[in-house]
Amino acid sequence: MKCKTTAELQPLTEIIGQKRAIKALDFGLNIPEKGFNVYVSGIYGTGRKTAVLKFLDELAKTKPKGNDWIYVNNFEDPYEPDAIALPPGKGKEFQKDMALFISEAKRIIPKVFESEDYATKREAVIRGVEEERGQLFGWINESANTKGFIVKPGPAGLMTIPVKDGKPLQQEEYQALPEEEQAKYQEKQEELLADLRTMYRKVRDLDEKEKEAVDSLNQEVALNATGHRAAVLKERYSGIDRILTFIEAVQKDIVDNLPQFMPEPPQQQAGQAQQQFQHPLFRELAFRKYEVNVVVDNSETEGAPVVFEQNPTYQNLFGKIEKEVEYGVISTDFTMIRSGSIHMANGGYLVMMVEDLLRNQFSWDGLKTALKTGKVVIEEPGERMGFITTKGIKPEPIPLTVKVVLIGTPMINQILYTRDPDFSELFKVKAEFDTVMDRNEENAGEYASFICKLCQESNLKHLDNSAVAKIIEYGSRLADDQQKLSTRFSHVSDIIREASYYAMTENAENTTKEHVEKAIEEKLYRSALIQEKIQEFIQRGFFLVDTEGERVGQINGLSVMSGGDIEFGRPSRVTASVGVGRSGIMDIEREAALGGPTHTKGVLILSGYLTNKYARDRPLSLSARLVFEQSYGGVDGDSASSTELYSILSALSGLPINQAIAVTGSVNQKGDVQAIGGVNEKIEGYFEVCKAKGLTGKQGVMIPASNVQNLMLKEEILDAAKKKKFAIYTVSTIDEGIEVLTGVKAGERKPDGTFEKDTVNYLVDRRLKEMAETIKEYAVARK
Repeated sequence: MKCKTTAELQPLTEIIGQKRAIKALDFGLNIPEKGFNVYVSGIYGTGRKTAVLKFLDELAKTKPKGNDWIYVNNFEDPYEPDAIALPPGKGKEFQKDMALFISEAKRIIPKVFESEDYATKREAVIRGVEEERGQLFGWINESANTKGFIVKPGPAGLMTIPVKDGKPLQQEEYQALPEEEQAKYQEKQEELLADLRTMYRKVRDLDEKEKEAVDSLNQEVALNATGHRAAVLKERYSGIDRILTFIEAVQKDIVDNLPQFMPEPPQQQAGQAQQQFQHPLFRELAFRKYEVNVVVDNSETEGAPVVFEQNPTYQNLFGKIEKEVEYGVISTDFTMIRSGSIHMANGGYLVMMVEDLLRNQFSWDGLKTALKTGKVVIEEPGERMGFITTKGIKPEPIPLTVKVVLIGTPMINQILYTRDPDFSELFKVKAEFDTVMDRNEENAGEYASFICKLCQESNLKHLDNSAVAKIIEYGSRLADDQQKLSTRFSHVSDIIREASYYAMTENAENTTKEHVEKAIEEKLYRSALIQEKIQEFIQRGFFLVDTEGERVGQINGLSVMSGGDIEFGRPSRVTASVGVGRSGIMDIEREAALGGPTHTKGVLILSGYLTNKYARDRPLSLSARLVFEQSYGGVDGDSASSTELYSILSALSGLPINQAIAVTGSVNQKGDVQAIGGVNEKIEGYFEVCKAKGLTGKQGVMIPASNVQNLMLKEEILDAAKKKKFAIYTVSTIDEGIEVLTGVKAGERKPDGTFEKDTVNYLVDRRLKEMAETIKEYAVARK
């Protein structure tokens, strides 16, 4: 880095080290075809979420805004509210416009019906009907007179009373009349009753005519009162047919329910039904049907919506229908529909962590259904599963156009791909985040720019060039590769923040190399209790590990233990015992159910190596036992297979192994020593043991030559190696390794098939021949 501190750099503006993933994101998020949703695959700490959200924020600005969505009352079927799309920002506008429209209607309609003009028109309508009603009563009176009767109102309606000589007859007078005269009166009365029935029917028709005339007048007056404002609304939303239809439905409902707009119903219409409208609660609920429920508002968004759902429960994702209790009755309506994150992301992008999504079974199934059908349905999870629930509303589904981005691990991707047939159809694009990137000048510069950005955003002390160099070195250490840098920026950021803290406590101007080193050491120290306990047990002799001297059939193997947030190397004693027999190599760890499958594979390879090298002209007559001493928690991995082979070769040849050298590396059947993982931790773990017991200058480790490029050791070990207090040996074959451990030449096979005399291979081959002869002689003797 040419500058003195990161304060002189430009902060990072791009995503670094993930070109493959960014290319996949760019493709998956831009292709419009159905099913090309994106699964972002990577391990924790690689900046998957940060990178995705940053990429989407930039991409969304170039895309059009999503629509607003509203739910309104369906006046034909209130149980199925209508969903209407509006241009972005128009949802709240229409909500306010409708509230103002109803408010004006509530104010104007009562005034119109209280006006003199309305009273005059209404009186004229009623007067015309009353005149007809009067003519009808005149006709019935005339008919009664011609038939010798008068009609008078009574408790049960109109009564017909006979008249004689111009005087109404009393009951006694009527009964005193001759029967013939009474019969004539009865005949005329029947005719009069028929006329009365006709009159009653016509009166009812007149009543209906009066009601219809008044209703027609009321409707005409109400329409005239609200027509201008409704026309303004229609003009404002002229391009949206469903809004125009809704406004017309509102007008019709207002006309059909005028009493709810009246502070006091007219005296002629007063009754129990009208009185119910005057209850404050009823009036509030009655006007709710004219409200507009804005479930998606994109007025404030810049470009397409981007939604990250942190807790994708079913209701958070797909919305819900709330309920309220009034007087012990549970009720709901369209105003209680609440949107979910998938509604908010409609027309844009929805991002979720797949682990959180899969923890909610209904959410995963619901998401697949929505993506397959292209619709979002708001319903209770119980209804979706077919359970019986209380009766509620069924909102109209909303068309869905969204890109879903799931962020998860490679393992979950593999599980979903192989076990869920819908996954490969719905998530056709995989954006895979790598854990490392090349260590070159360009990427090192971007690393420094990343540090600059982190310091600015988190208000940290800027790093000087020595601290930046140490961070880059730490990045290679995280990658376990000299030629790579780790992209697990969360781990790198933690070290930078901690180093900045130490710089602030010292009132330093900038974070230096010493602060970074302290941060790394302190982070290790906080988690290294178990490692220190093991080293103490080795130093005190509880765990038997020799760091000097020579032993036959005994060697120090190196393994890695994990403590969750820390991995450290632990040396373990590996021993081999051999004898005459045909059972081959027995893995005691496997027999005790403590050996994992890859460790068992490594041990089986040893038999292949011995057979290939020493049993070309005779059967392999060997009975050997291998074990990791004082191992109680299980062993797995094949990184100790070369170590175990060295112990067997030592036991067969009788040559002692230098106990000061610890060994790691796997082996194949041809004797090639292969690379292993955790080489830095293994070397450092053995170094700490040797340091505790005292460095003699003869101690060291032997590793595969192919692991040299992975070495990113502590400076303390490098200094010890420079001072020849600790050595690191690299080998490519078993023959090279056995020479280092025994100090004896391995020995090449001569043209006659034998090995050079007094070499390791010669001694092993001779011992195996002797075992074969012993078995042969024993078999003959038994016969």
